Amino acid sequence: MCRWLLSVKKNYRPVKYHNWRHAFNVAQSMFTIMKTGSLCKYFSDLEVFALIVACLCHDLDHRGTNNAFQTKTDSPLAALYSTSTMEHHHFDHCIMILNGEGNNIFSEMSPEEYRDTIKILEHAILSTDLALYFKKRGTFQEILAEPNVDWSADNNRELLRAMMMTACDVAAITKPWEIQRVVAEMVASEFFDQGDLEKEKLNAEPIPMMDRRKKNELPSMQVGFIDFICLPIYELFYKLEPSLKPLLDGCQSNRRHWQELGEK
Repeated sequence: MCRWLLSVKKNYRPVKYHNWRHAFNVAQSMFTIMKTGSLCKYFSDLEVFALIVACLCHDLDHRGTNNAFQTKTDSPLAALYSTSTMEHHHFDHCIMILNGEGNNIFSEMSPEEYRDTIKILEHAILSTDLALYFKKRGTFQEILAEPNVDWSADNNRELLRAMMMTACDVAAITKPWEIQRVVAEMVASEFFDQGDLEKEKLNAEPIPMMDRRKKNELPSMQVGFIDFICLPIYELFYKLEPSLKPLLDGCQSNRRHWQELGEK
């Protein structure tokens, strides 16, 4: 386990945000919602293990650029994976590490358990593509509106796992303001670096959130990010498990801070 964990850490690049620290924080968030939020009651031990592993591996070998950049630059990764480019790469990199000598933390599993775990791992990592999140959020909302949800159904648990991955991936938005502000600035810095690359390599104007000249608009962009992506998912998880209200509270509190900062 230690060898595998160190191998995973080593395979994160020193980019400004999508690095080992982010992966570890996402895994810590998953552990917290499993235990404090009691979401582990919906899953087998194997599923819980696979989700923690997925969190640690979900951004392996991230280059600090997004899927759109891979497509625009005709990168080798874009040629390999036409959709969810980086997420497919993160999963494949995860499998490469598992196949390394002394790194197979699933070696004691039966063939059936191993197959199921890899399937869960792949689906969880691919679920961190926000393009897929938007497609699934409506279905998740509909399921939670049902009086008695059958969480023993594979498709329902698969959807719940996907939503949990997104909730943990963006969980920095729920942290105390002092931490959230620093993290947001790291994300923005990485985005601005991509914007600079787009100007340099593609002679193209980057979108506003990746345009360094618009860094003063960060507060309003954060409010938009919270309203469009974060608040909806934490509201749904609060509906599922009221004990997860601190996530929603933290998100709402940070929205107020960003709103106030933008009005100054």
